[in-house]
This record gives sequence, C-alpha cells and structure tokens, in this order.
Amino acid sequence: MTIVLALIAVLAAISVAWRLFSRRHVLPCPSWLRWMVELDNPFAASNKAAFIVEQLKIQPGMQVLDAGCGPGRVTLPLARAIGAHGQVLAVDLQPAMLEQVAAKAHAQGLHNVRTQAAALGGGALEAGQHDRAVIAAVLGEIPDRAAAMADLFHSLRPGGLLAVAELVFDPHFQRRATVERLACDAGFIPHSFHGHAAAYLLVLQRPLTP
Repeated sequence: MTIVLALIAVLAAISVAWRLFSRRHVLPCPSWLRWMVELDNPFAASNKAAFIVEQLKIQPGMQVLDAGCGPGRVTLPLARAIGAHGQVLAVDLQPAMLEQVAAKAHAQGLHNVRTQAAALGGGALEAGQHDRAVIAAVLGEIPDRAAAMADLFHSLRPGGLLAVAELVFDPHFQRRATVERLACDAGFIPHSFHGHAAAYLLVLQRPLTP
C-alpha cells in the first residue's frame, strides 16, 4: 500500500510540474515519460483505446490516422481493428515514440502500421487519404492548433470521422468549447460526444459535400 501511495504521489508531482512548465512552453510528453501515457486511464472511460475504436465504427480495410500517436496506446488497437488489408499511419514529432510504435507492432505481428515523423499543422499529411483519424490528448501541445485541425480535416476523405480525446489530467487539456470552435473553423461538423467536461471524446465529421 505504501508503494502504491508513493507511486501516486510521484505521478501527481510530475503532472503538476509538467502543467506549470507548460504554461510558458509547449512541451509534448517526452519519450522517457512514455510509460505515463501507454496505459488507459482507469478514471476516464471515454478516453480508453477500445472505446475510441468503437465510437469511430472502425471497419476492416480502413485507412486510419493516429495523429500524435505517442508510444502507440491507440495505434495498436486501431491496427487490430482494421485487419491486414487496412493501414494505420502513426504520426508523431518524436522519432523515439515512433520507434516504440514500430517495435510493439512488430512484436505483436501487426504489419499494417506505418510511421511518419511530422509536426501537425505543417501541411505534411497527404490530403484525402484516411477514413478515420484520432488525436488523443495532443491538440494542446501544438503551437498552431488551427493549422493542425485544418491538416486533420484535409487528411480525411469526405464523410470521414475524427475522434478528439481530452482528459483534464493532461497539462495541455483543451476544453470542449475550444475544440468545437477550432473544428468548426476547419470545416468539421459535430457527430457525437461522450463523457463529461473533464474527460471526453468528441467525434467530428468531414462533410460528404463541400
């Protein structure tokens, strides 16, 4: 019990320090802290990888983008859901994170995961290539969030869905109203909402017609 309490205290201290530093600097989760984001948070059902996959109505053969994939918490469940004929593009700014994703995919026999080192908002994503996209606890880390949302919009095919997962424990947490404003400006329309103000999954859609 003492060890558990000590671990909780350490995690809380890291979270507070990270949040305070993030007020002045945009800081993505460092690769050496990947263990903090590799597991589903037990207090946020709407942020769990399986729930995200379920709400996106993933079908075998789909092309899916995991934007800001980190160590692959959502990437690998997506890869299993789309099957051998689909593909997940895992994008992250940090090569060390992508190396972890590739290693875990290989260890699990998943050959449908491709990685790309890129910063969202820089126009590096190909247009109209994906049926679904995910950005989980990442949006607040991006300096130009409007440009990032525009990138995600253009990466989707018409009718494609984007899942935005946010959790208040994340030092870069984005409120629902902020995400909805950015999404609307980019051209998305609302699809569904799950969770509550402190932990939610917002699903958006690229319209079928311009």
